[in-house]
Amino acid sequence: MTTLLQKTKMALLICGISSLALSVFADGGANSSAGGKVNKIEIKDFMFNPQKITVKSGEKITWVNRDEEPHTVVSVGKKFPRSSGLDTDQEYSITAGAPGTYEYFCSVHPKMTGTIVVEK
Repeated sequence: MTTLLQKTKMALLICGISSLALSVFADGGANSSAGGKVNKIEIKDFMFNPQKITVKSGEKITWVNRDEEPHTVVSVGKKFPRSSGLDTDQEYSITAGAPGTYEYFCSVHPKMTGTIVVEK
């Protein structure tokens, strides 16, 4: 006869395995997109990091704000849509278009600049 303690241990083991499996699937999905590779740019200490990134056309580029201050992502020459103000931990994504070099900045803090090089 199975005791209550054994049943509780089994239930905890099943819950633990299920949680692990869900986290593995969730993490795997966060790093893929229809266009392929996801490239992250962190906004921290009033800087874009990395400041220059090279990607392939069709890849996703995501900025995430890790500062306590709001920031924006604005393309020089309006070559891609500008972001709204990003609060702490908010993200903004685009899909890299035609090959070329794209400069961008934060409209709130114009000294914050970055470059995206898109290759074929």
